[in-house]
Amino acid sequence: MPRTTPLPETERAATTFPTAAGIFFGLGIGGFFDGIVLHQILQWHHMASSAGFPVDTVEGLRGNTLFDGLFHATAYVFVLVGLVLLWRAARGTHLRWSNRLLAGTLLMGFGLFNVAEGLLSHQILGLHHVNETVPRAQWIWWDVGFLVWGAAMIAGGWALWRASRKAQAEANAAATGGP
Repeated sequence: MPRTTPLPETERAATTFPTAAGIFFGLGIGGFFDGIVLHQILQWHHMASSAGFPVDTVEGLRGNTLFDGLFHATAYVFVLVGLVLLWRAARGTHLRWSNRLLAGTLLMGFGLFNVAEGLLSHQILGLHHVNETVPRAQWIWWDVGFLVWGAAMIAGGWALWRASRKAQAEANAAATGGP
């Protein structure tokens, strides 16, 4: 049976999903994916492998290892910020958030990471490229693919987030007896 009295302000606020938390988690997960999969497992590039730190010398690997570590530390900070934002939103309240809201914001953050890192590190600063194990003439295609993948995640995440927010607003309105 629909609720006939409006939700108290604290309850209404508690039903609002912390979008920024999901985006920060997505940024961190995107960074960890890039660093772990592309830098360490596949060894396609390192943070500064095209910026004067060659991977075929001990000194170059030392420099890249340091920059890769700083990169991972930044991803870690993004995850911590997401956790703090989520914790602050969830503290002391019973929440019913949609899994789709979380998935949508994670995708948006992951995609945002790819687009920002791809434009800045690959295109503008030329610090490294997605796959430096292929001939140099092919690097651009890997870089463009990385940007397209990021843009697709942002678009898909945004669509999922938007649809989920609409469904949540309708459910909240039904629970409060509102429009």
